[in-house]
Amino acid sequence: MRSRALRCALAAACLLATVPATGFPPAVAETKIELRPQNEYPVATDARIEQSGETVRLTMMLSSSVAVETWVQAAPDRVIVELPSTNFQIQPSAKRSAGFVSGYRFGLFTADKARIIIDLSHPAVIARADVKTVRGGFGQLTIELKKATRTDFLAEASKAPKPAPAVPATAPAKAAGETRRTIVIDPGHGGIDPGATVASIAEKAVVLAFGKALKEQLEAYGGYRVVMTRDDDRFVSLGDRVQIGRGEQADLFISIHADSLTQAQEVRGATVYTRSERATDAEAARLAAKENEADAAAGLETSEEVQDVAGILMDLARRETRTFTGVFARNLVEKLGGSIKMHKIPLRSARFWVLSAPDVPSVLIELGYMSSPKDAELLNSPEWRSKAVTAVSAAIGDYFARERASVGKAAESRN
Repeated sequence: MRSRALRCALAAACLLATVPATGFPPAVAETKIELRPQNEYPVATDARIEQSGETVRLTMMLSSSVAVETWVQAAPDRVIVELPSTNFQIQPSAKRSAGFVSGYRFGLFTADKARIIIDLSHPAVIARADVKTVRGGFGQLTIELKKATRTDFLAEASKAPKPAPAVPATAPAKAAGETRRTIVIDPGHGGIDPGATVASIAEKAVVLAFGKALKEQLEAYGGYRVVMTRDDDRFVSLGDRVQIGRGEQADLFISIHADSLTQAQEVRGATVYTRSERATDAEAARLAAKENEADAAAGLETSEEVQDVAGILMDLARRETRTFTGVFARNLVEKLGGSIKMHKIPLRSARFWVLSAPDVPSVLIELGYMSSPKDAELLNSPEWRSKAVTAVSAAIGDYFARERASVGKAAESRN
């Protein structure tokens, strides 16, 4: 059983630490945000991108006129278009590149904002960015980009809005008398970050469906308080995901993903990952690096660096958390292996940022590979999902049963 005294002392000490700067309000409140249904947002359709000489123009039709803000960012080079929350109904077959624009993506970014991110293969500056009201009250978004020198591009990038520094958040205490175990389920990606996309199926949708099914089953069993880092199609930064787990004083944090390998469609099966400074193998290191770039996909510049003022207390928490994480991860592999296809190396570790909470046992489950035709079929199968959810639920139940048993034995030995 984890030391409650250690955890409380650590939480108090960490209030003095600097949390990872994401440029947004403290993430503990993230689960309290209520988004309007997407059918109430302005709708974006009919996206077109074309090149004319050294200019590339992107246009979209909107159901109403909205205000937009634009800027460029370097390393990687891209253009950020920020607008109010928008329901993007862009055809998957729509052309996504032209000239020096290598691609663009879009989606919800925060509770009240959406973003379009335009990736550049050559420096460019924004020549035009506006929404013009057209007949019928509709709006036409036009973004014109002009090829530029690196010097001019960097000069424009230096004018980009700077995120406000995040304010350390005080973790709320659990309600008095709350005895249920708190499980935080973290469906990866979301909003403007689709994750792996194969045949127009986005990872963000697959893992959200799994996360909701797991939450429903755990709550049906009773005895659990279940929190999701996101329960709809919105973006949540990596730092916010970690802070939600800590702020909710989670007993377990489970991040859900579904990877894709462009060069190895024959690779398939689920994998359970834990956090370590050194990856178990090259594939684990590659995946961690890929997942740790999730913030960059949304145009965020963040750092994992955390000022550690808790000293030896923090180190003790990490050691204790690592032990319990290992126990749960091995049990999870055992339960999943009895129900679904597992990867040939089912238990791995690497430096995943989302698993970095020092006081919350955390694992990342790769449900399978969307690049594998067989895995992709299963990932979208309600029957397969039900079996996998039941296995994860059983692993959670066994984990806490073992914890209760160890507490009982400790009490007996004292007597």
